Amino acid sequence: MIDLKKLIREIPDYPKPGILFYDITTLLKDPVGLHWAVDVLANTFLAQKIDQVIGIEARGFIFAPMVAYRLNAGFVPARKPNKLPADRASMSYSLEYGKDAIEIHRDAISPGQEVLIIDDLLATGGTAAATARLVESLGGRVAGIGFVIELEELKGREKLSQYQIHSVVKY
Repeated sequence: MIDLKKLIREIPDYPKPGILFYDITTLLKDPVGLHWAVDVLANTFLAQKIDQVIGIEARGFIFAPMVAYRLNAGFVPARKPNKLPADRASMSYSLEYGKDAIEIHRDAISPGQEVLIIDDLLATGGTAAATARLVESLGGRVAGIGFVIELEELKGREKLSQYQIHSVVKY
């Protein structure tokens, strides 16, 4: 077992004072740590039939394709508004100070498909919850949601309580 916390750099007061930023670039450059993090995410869902793995922009794009490969599934990027070229489905969600949205191509998820959502970090859970609602609006079923890091004190898991959640590292 690898202590991934030793491979994740903590940067105080970034991007603003009072925020402790968990920098995964130090994990990404470590071949053993990266392999282990992807294996833990993939192995958690290995027994399930997964058709598509959605990676949430931007750092979810790093892990989701590797997990999709391990699960013999497709990869779907979930992007910020107006970044995808074809017909898009969108879901809005609230932020601390305003609103945002997440989009995927309408033809990315077919009715009945089993979908795994992957992102690097679970904080308040808003983006992951919006992505899950987006999957369901297209007729897909959320088979689970995986994160490399979970910030437990922000209670994002509560917003996702109806789903199977797995986090590799918890702070």
